[in-house]
Amino acid sequence: MLTINLIREKKEFIIERLKVKNFKAEEIIDRILVLDSSRREIQLKTDMLQSEMNRISKEIGSLMKEGKKEEAEAAKDKTYSLKEEIKELTDKLIPIDNDLKNEIIRLPNLPHESVSPGFGADDNVNVREGGIMPVISETALPHWDLIKKYDIIDFDLGIKLTGAGFPVYKGKGAKLQRALINFFLDEGEKAGYREIMPPIMVNEDSGFGTGQLPDKEGQMYHATIDNFYMIPTAEVPVTNIYRDVILNAEMLPVKNVAYTPCFRREAGSWGAHVRGLNRLHQFDKVEIVRIAHPDHSYESLEEMVSHVESLVAKLGLPYRILRLCGGDMSFTSALTYDFEVWSAAQKRWLEVSSVSNFESFQANRLKCRFKEKNDKQTRLVHTLNGSALALPRIVAAILENNQTDSGIKVPPVLIPYTGFDLID
Repeated sequence: MLTINLIREKKEFIIERLKVKNFKAEEIIDRILVLDSSRREIQLKTDMLQSEMNRISKEIGSLMKEGKKEEAEAAKDKTYSLKEEIKELTDKLIPIDNDLKNEIIRLPNLPHESVSPGFGADDNVNVREGGIMPVISETALPHWDLIKKYDIIDFDLGIKLTGAGFPVYKGKGAKLQRALINFFLDEGEKAGYREIMPPIMVNEDSGFGTGQLPDKEGQMYHATIDNFYMIPTAEVPVTNIYRDVILNAEMLPVKNVAYTPCFRREAGSWGAHVRGLNRLHQFDKVEIVRIAHPDHSYESLEEMVSHVESLVAKLGLPYRILRLCGGDMSFTSALTYDFEVWSAAQKRWLEVSSVSNFESFQANRLKCRFKEKNDKQTRLVHTLNGSALALPRIVAAILENNQTDSGIKVPPVLIPYTGFDLID
């Protein structure tokens, strides 16, 4: 959420930067500034009346001591009148505050200066590529056929138990999932991240804090009786650990890693291009989250990108890193890098990670601040997160890229976790 001070001081700058995200902000900002002017005018009157009432209240005691009872009673009557005026002004202020907040939260985060204009995936910038493209036979199978051949993932059973997009992992398929999760968590720990095991349901305040609400409620599974939401990513509960928290600067950056199942309705996104593991309603993911000092958050972002790059490289998967254009970025992000791996049988790139810096946008919603040593003033932290990694498309690429006549070779780095080197 953008701060009112920034909106007030840099109206034209905000309008121009949000054009990079193809967002027209003029009308919203004009309404915000009108509401802010009204709010400040009412607040000024309220503060003046409150100050006057405090002054008179102090005089009442002196008047009583001096035996000036009539003047004291007149002063009391004046305070009663002032209280009524203050109440009327406060009653006017509440809806204005609510309207002001509702308008501000409609504004997306400002894109970083390095973000280029664009409308979608075709306008993203290819930063770099790595890995060796696999050579597979012309008769190689896509992963949705491989999982049937080796009986390791069952979509039909998932439909029976729940519905489409909820697969059941079996045998070596289940062990491969567990191996990837443990590998990603161990690599995160080696990189200095503390493991967290958070709830997989969150309340409305948590959804608001990281920007899923009110923007993406239609994509989240909602337990209406308790008003809880199934998490779309571990980012939500882990980042919200620091909601309403003031950190000491020497604690930064805070680095956490978490495995959770993730739940997304993915309404309206089905088609031939999302077959098999390419898009699911429930999937496993390991997430890295940082709370960083504003002066060093882009150093943190580069470190996180390097960490994710090391994971795909160790799995032996060809990859590319994209810097997203304004039109392909999320509502909350200031700068995002996407990782894609090459799916040999499908002959296409599959997104497996997004690594983002949100700067102070989430922190302002979360009221997460820090203070320097010997400094009473607090500042908003910067928040960052990244998939390290999301499993479904990683599994799809591993299965397709490593298929042989005798079975599917397990990446060497995973063999200590799986206990086998071949899916056959």
